[in-house]
Amino acid sequence: MKKHYKHFFLLLFLAFFICSSYSQTDAKREKIDALRASFINKKVNFTTKETEAFWPLYNEMNDKLDAVRRTFRQKYNSNTNYNFETDKEAEDYLNAELNLKQKEFEINKDYYDKFKKILPVKKVADVRRAEEDFKKEIINSIKNN
Repeated sequence: MKKHYKHFFLLLFLAFFICSSYSQTDAKREKIDALRASFINKKVNFTTKETEAFWPLYNEMNDKLDAVRRTFRQKYNSNTNYNFETDKEAEDYLNAELNLKQKEFEINKDYYDKFKKILPVKKVADVRRAEEDFKKEIINSIKNN
């Protein structure tokens, strides 16, 4: 059984690496989303009714988070010179980053409130833990390979 997990996480790592190395196409993004969904489903154990209500809402939340992150990355990306020449440039960057974090927080809070309307609060917490576990598994698979 452990061998299957190792292969699963190796595949997960490869999919994550490919998607982060190149611009994400819809197919690649869908693959990562499918792996994440499978991982969360295994951890949370949704009922059929909960699954039908949860995933559209979860995907909507992630689309909004992606949109605010994309807006930030349009201005601050790999081509950005982070050796700011003026305090104003540095201040603008810090404010943009804080604004991004604030928007992410607001989206998460809004959707966690929506999730609590369709799921028991324990399962909402389980989803959050599963998201963190998913990230940790990716990091561990990178370290071990």
